[in-house]
Amino acid sequence: MIQSRKLALANLWVAIGAFAVASAMAFMQSLSRADLDLPFRTVRMYYLSVTAHGVLMAIVFTTFFIMGFGYVVAERALGRPVVGRRLAWASWWVALIGTALATWAILRGEATVLYTFYPPLMAHPLFYVGTALVVVGSWGWCWVVARTWHVWKKESPGVRTPLPVHGMLASIIIWVLATIGVAAEVLVLLIPWSVGLVDTVDPMLARILFWWFGHPLVYFWLLPTYVIWYTMTPRIAGGKLFSDPLARLAFVMLILLATPVGFHHQLVDPGVEAGWKLFHTFNTQLVLFPSFVTAFTVIASFEIAGRKKGARGLFDWIEELPWGEPAFSSVALAMLMFAVGGFGGAINAAYGMNAVVHNTAWIQGHFHLTVGTAVALTFMGTSYYLMPRLLGRELELTLLARIQPYLWFGGMLLFSISNHLTGLAGMPRRVFDASYAGSEIARQWVAGTGISAVGGIFLFISATCWVAVMFGTGLAGRRIEPDPIEFAEPLEGENGKAPILDRFGLWATVAAVLVVLAYAWPIAQHLSMERFGSPGFTPF
Repeated sequence: MIQSRKLALANLWVAIGAFAVASAMAFMQSLSRADLDLPFRTVRMYYLSVTAHGVLMAIVFTTFFIMGFGYVVAERALGRPVVGRRLAWASWWVALIGTALATWAILRGEATVLYTFYPPLMAHPLFYVGTALVVVGSWGWCWVVARTWHVWKKESPGVRTPLPVHGMLASIIIWVLATIGVAAEVLVLLIPWSVGLVDTVDPMLARILFWWFGHPLVYFWLLPTYVIWYTMTPRIAGGKLFSDPLARLAFVMLILLATPVGFHHQLVDPGVEAGWKLFHTFNTQLVLFPSFVTAFTVIASFEIAGRKKGARGLFDWIEELPWGEPAFSSVALAMLMFAVGGFGGAINAAYGMNAVVHNTAWIQGHFHLTVGTAVALTFMGTSYYLMPRLLGRELELTLLARIQPYLWFGGMLLFSISNHLTGLAGMPRRVFDASYAGSEIARQWVAGTGISAVGGIFLFISATCWVAVMFGTGLAGRRIEPDPIEFAEPLEGENGKAPILDRFGLWATVAAVLVVLAYAWPIAQHLSMERFGSPGFTPF
């Protein structure tokens, strides 16, 4: 039994609750965008729900799930209890209180600033305080997991860091480097501005600091997802990991390249020189490589599993995989969606093509393939494996669990593809009324928004199934002696190849230098120019 079981579960239950609320908000949005005559459909309610969905899903759900999962990985892979459990619980409380404050401000309609909380849109001060506390709580988690690994290293001289912990440490390094930017934005710019200590804020500087954080956030989500793909799913499939060194190489490349990429979100923004935008764009294209490595390695691991079960043909190993096991099917379907999202991401980051899709529905279609499926569906599938083992209860509502990943996959195909197409046709993202008061151009969006709404219905049904299975298992699952949480063995065994890949201090230092190179001069250049602050605006 995992000694940090209650700690892990506390984080996972917050993640599940945030997901449930965010899913309901998303359901309302997809129907509203299709221009359906709903009793609660107002401009105020729509943009309130956009903010709630983005913050609760992209920040709260992911962060709490990763923290809970990280405690499980640290204890099981290192074979020792986590260090600093009091700090771990204090961090959970800090992040939970922060979540409550930010959610209160959003649901009262006093923080309609969307997921990016760009100024000069101004939120209630408690929204900024709350989001800051979530980050502070996550820093405590980083320290606990990293400290546990450090103690283990002293206890186990000469033993290589287990691959699952290697991936989680890479995620921690990325997170710490990335959150420096958003912490500076919130603490230095937004909180003093929102409480009235200063009259104006610099929107351009705020955007730079946000995207210092905003795109590395994607890799904070993806690295634990990759840990699951590399170290858990091959075992669930009945096989072995194709290559341990390739996995470590992918993790190290993400440490180096995840953060100096933010300007590819600002290619149409003034105030940043074209050369720096191109530098960040180049890094963004490079960071695609570890994803290609991951796809190759994990698919090869699946093939190993299929051939161990007797497959001999070119592709018949696919039939041998456990497609009826939701912990496997969720990941496999998430990977398929991520492949499509990855190609779309290359277009988003292309210096010329970005202008075509920027701020259109294409972006929300892309975003829901990456965090909305690659990450979220993987986390949902992993919960089918983790929760019974942490709770000591048999999984309930197993039929719902088996069909849930396929409902999500089908719903996301309808939702995402239609948004990509309407985006190419010029439909803006985050738009309340897609009819544009009868505009001729907007008429070509009608079919797409209808298909998107159908996809949203499937996604909401799938989300409801998952939440029902989680709470059903927690409340009514039959008591069992839980199976151990196990990780995949590498095909070549523990051969100790490329030990330099385990030098976390070296890679963290190089990554920090790259962050300084990518941001220090552009920020200094911006601060040296004549700047014009803006007062705050609240739309409702």
